[in-house]
Parts: sequence; C-alpha cells; structure tokens
Amino acid sequence: MYSYLEGRLTEQNPACVTVDCGGVGYEVNISLHTYEQVKGKEKVRLWIYQAVREDAFTLFGFADKNEKELFLQLISVSGVGANTARVILSTLSPEATVKAIVDGDAKKIQSVKGIGLKTAQRLIVDLRDKVGKLEASLSPVSFLPELSAERQEAVAALITLGFAKSAVEKAVDSLVAKMPGLKTEDIIKQALRML
Repeated sequence: MYSYLEGRLTEQNPACVTVDCGGVGYEVNISLHTYEQVKGKEKVRLWIYQAVREDAFTLFGFADKNEKELFLQLISVSGVGANTARVILSTLSPEATVKAIVDGDAKKIQSVKGIGLKTAQRLIVDLRDKVGKLEASLSPVSFLPELSAERQEAVAALITLGFAKSAVEKAVDSLVAKMPGLKTEDIIKQALRML
C-alpha cells in the first residue's frame, strides 16, 4: 500500500499526472482541486489511494491529506466508486463538498454529473457526522479565472474522465464561445454540469 509519492512531475493535465520517483513514472489520477495546487510545480508530494480491481490497478493522488480523507469517506458510501468521488472533488471543491453534506444540500450534490437524488441523500445520511470533523481542517481555495483559453486541455481531461469525445467537444466549444478566457479548471467544472 502506498502512502505518498514524492518526485518530479514529468506530465500533467487536469485529470492525470505522471510522477517520476527514482526513474519510475507513476501515472496518478487527480481531481481539479489537486491539479490547481500542483500545476506548474516541478517537484510534488501526492498522498495516494491505490484502487485494485480485477482488470485495473489505479492510483489516485491528492495534494493534501484532508482531500484524501474526504475521498476515502466518499468511496465508503454504497454506489460511490473512486472515479465518481474524483468527479465530485473536481466539480465541487473539498470545502464545498463537506459544506453540502453537512448542510444536507442534496441539490448541490446532485449538480455533480452521475449523482442522482438517492446517492446524494445517501452521501448526506452516511457522511454528515463523519465529514463534520474535516470541516475545520479544510481551508477555502478560490479558483479565480485566468484569462486564457485552454480548450484542448479541458477536452483531454474530460475524455480521460470517461465522457464521449463528441459530447465533450460540443460542451467545451459552447462554453468557450459564451465565455472566452475561462481557464481549464473552470471549463471542466462547467462542462461537467452540462454532460
């Protein structure tokens, strides 16, 4: 079991990074929250969750322990897998996720692609008391838009998350046309609500 990986970032996009640790490159799936924190850095430490399935061995990385802890809480809920938890943490920040659960805001949680009313309610019921402890340790991170078009990065990230290329391109192009200058993270967040 991995606790963390520390090394040089050799590749990075909003959905996945490659961390070179002693000459071995580890492909690590990340949320937009983590991407925002590691973007542009040369050396990183990512806290790791290792998902082992019959057909796949996948690493999920987090810029801080609190996000990893929230991720573990999310996947403990029936019907929420690792990829769904990553989409939740990419659509809502960890702080917004915790607040929605603690406040019982099912509508906010349902704004995440793939989360229906029953799953949102299950998240609230199962995690309300557990994530309340995390609330104090999470600090708000603002995602202020930089005025640069990053369409290709957004499209690649959304396809990596498992969405169809044609639907992704249509959603991203629509957003870029309406709001030119959105940065990658903002394009992805809004596209996730449209897909």
